[in-house]
Amino acid sequence: MIEFTIPLRPVTKKNHQQIRVNGKTGKRYIAQSEAYREYEQQCELLIPAEYKQRIDRPVNVKAVYYMPQARRVDLTNLNSALHDVLVKAEVLKDDSSLSPRIVVGTDGSRVEVDRDNPRTEVEITEAGE
Repeated sequence: MIEFTIPLRPVTKKNHQQIRVNGKTGKRYIAQSEAYREYEQQCELLIPAEYKQRIDRPVNVKAVYYMPQARRVDLTNLNSALHDVLVKAEVLKDDSSLSPRIVVGTDGSRVEVDRDNPRTEVEITEAGE
């Protein structure tokens, strides 16, 4: 089992997208905002090195997101952003083209409020434990 805390305000990917225009072709494309990219980079630095092992077996990723406000937040979007961060930080192997998937569950994940200490508490266990 792996447990660690990311001491940053949780950020979703989908609410932090921007529409940009390719300077050469003039075509529009969707890009992640600077705020999300910065969050992703900070997370990479904050995840302990001993957990960067590219897990390639089925796991459950339980995350408790502590938000600074009691606003309604989409848990699915938070989970999606966290899973992308875990892949980028090399904690999990990229399973976008694999079958079966590596993240097979998010059992126990939820959103709480902590105005003074927003963070994400992560627990990764092998599926079936």
